[in-house]
Amino acid sequence: MIVDLPNTTTSAVSKTLVKIREEGGAVALGRVLTLIISTALGDEEEAIEAANDASREHPMRVLVVSTSPTPTDDEARVDAQIRVGGDAGASEVVVMRAYGDAATDPESLIMGLLLPDAPVVAWWPGEAPAAVSESAIGRIAQRRITDAASSSDPLGALARIATTYQPGDTDFSWTRLTLWRAQLAAVLDQPPYLPVTAVEVHGASDSPSTVLLAAWLQLQLKVKVAREVSTKAHGSSGIQGVRLDRSAGPIMLERTVANTATLVQPNQPTHDISLQRRSLRDCLAEELRRLDPDDLFGDVVMKGIGQLNAPTTGTHTIVGAS
Repeated sequence: MIVDLPNTTTSAVSKTLVKIREEGGAVALGRVLTLIISTALGDEEEAIEAANDASREHPMRVLVVSTSPTPTDDEARVDAQIRVGGDAGASEVVVMRAYGDAATDPESLIMGLLLPDAPVVAWWPGEAPAAVSESAIGRIAQRRITDAASSSDPLGALARIATTYQPGDTDFSWTRLTLWRAQLAAVLDQPPYLPVTAVEVHGASDSPSTVLLAAWLQLQLKVKVAREVSTKAHGSSGIQGVRLDRSAGPIMLERTVANTATLVQPNQPTHDISLQRRSLRDCLAEELRRLDPDDLFGDVVMKGIGQLNAPTTGTHTIVGAS
């Protein structure tokens, strides 16, 4: 069910939610958190779809605040829309589209709609404030999720995160590394248990995930990591491969095609393994599983990134790959 409330107020939206609850049952029961999505006007639907899918694992109230990315001369007004039932997954969605001066105070638009005594998570699917923890919405959230890769300047956005990080901040560029980190950890957890003497990470020139992976490996393995901007994109962007050198020979994990990687290890057959590109839904669901600060991410952005050397440019060949 979708209920449109043009030129409305937060109070009117709250009363309508109560009315819907009374007429259609206790739709708010079982909600475990409030997710605030801050996005540009017209860019709401992809984020709402991801939130609806993630709500099947994390029932929640979703508050979408949509504003113009630049000041406008529009008359101050708020157009709201409430979605429940089949149009909202296992959540209830409130979309607040603010125009003119009504968009200057997003906190006031949603304060009266937060679930009582429930954690608050804020998510910026596109461009995020320079310091999310100091923004109007960020100040009321326990967890603050950004996506540097969706910024017009991904590496610049990652640099801002590194300088403004506060406990509770995280970024989908880090979440997308989960499968890479798990695979590399699994490989190194097998005999022979030899120290890694050198590491090389290569990926697209604008990939913040490549930077974060290199910083994480350097912190964990205590060796200098060489970053290389690959001139061969393998039909995709982002991380393209990792090479770990040990005395027994190199270990190479290379994403040769979308969602599949080639693993090469000394004295073992070459394997193709699944290495999926994670969807917005997967990333959001993972981040909503924890409401405490991600200390490892904090260490990587505050310490690891600054210790990396500048990247170089090159191409790569996978030994044993067809």
